[in-house]
Amino acid sequence: MTAKNVKTIAVLTSGGDAPGMNAALRAVVRAGLAQGYRVYGIFNGYTGLINDDMEEMASISVSDIIGRGGTILRTSRCPEFAKAEGRQKAYEVLQKRGIDALVVIGGDGSFRGACALTAEYGVNIIGIPGTIDNDIGCTEYTIGFDTAINTVRECMDKIKDTAFSHERCSIIEVMGRHAGYIALNTAIACDAEGCIVPEVNLDVDRDVLDPIRKWRDRGKRHYLLVVAEGATDSNMLAEEIRSKLGVKPTVSVLGYLQRGGSPTVKDRVTASVMGVRAVDLIAEGNAGQVLAVQGGKIVAIPLQTAVEMKKTLDEDELRTAQILSL
Repeated sequence: MTAKNVKTIAVLTSGGDAPGMNAALRAVVRAGLAQGYRVYGIFNGYTGLINDDMEEMASISVSDIIGRGGTILRTSRCPEFAKAEGRQKAYEVLQKRGIDALVVIGGDGSFRGACALTAEYGVNIIGIPGTIDNDIGCTEYTIGFDTAINTVRECMDKIKDTAFSHERCSIIEVMGRHAGYIALNTAIACDAEGCIVPEVNLDVDRDVLDPIRKWRDRGKRHYLLVVAEGATDSNMLAEEIRSKLGVKPTVSVLGYLQRGGSPTVKDRVTASVMGVRAVDLIAEGNAGQVLAVQGGKIVAIPLQTAVEMKKTLDEDELRTAQILSL
């Protein structure tokens, strides 16, 4: 694909919603229009692509959305797109609409779907990483993560206010089925006595009971544990604490609260820069890339390479959380 061949592009949001997706959408639409392209917004992710559920966007279409959480295009998880038949339908819609390139804003699963569509039909795709979990291997940062951890931090601070008034252990369950980035960062930020993440095998005595005992001996009477949802059963953990330490535990599952809210400045700016850069790559004839933050800079990684990369928790952050909880 060369820049002169591009006439029409489309953009969709896929997978779990994340604050900042609207900012990225806004940037793609306005940057595309500035390049002279027609720009379509596809509703409901890959489901909308398969069903031809889209509309042409104007600059006014994305006015006043940069501060809104969620995504005005809406999103979905699309099992049909995981099948060859579903991807064929999607390709046929792109052909019918004359769409030359597609921008996908989403997470790892969304990029794997994009990779398959590119491999099978040569579709020109740019990926923008948007997920609160911050678990995409090719990038140090994903859109939505900063807003999510600040939302969790605010909730934890409020829960600690009441825990301070009682001898109570507050267990805060945060999102992170396979990744502990939200849990680890908020545990450090909120002075937690323990942080339980999927990446580290849980030893209840070592990781939970012993730290509480130590702090109890020092005179502390309230304790905070942060648990990533995929690491362990929070209610079973609460029962262990109650039965072995005689401390009253409470479990607060923050759930979808973490996905919502007005995006932070960091998420708005990162999303905006990535959205403009996505259109630049299309104009340069360099599709088949995922935008990523590496070394604090936004770079482009080949799509196939990006989906194969794995990410691990920062060892310095893990060590910091462990030391500061002692």
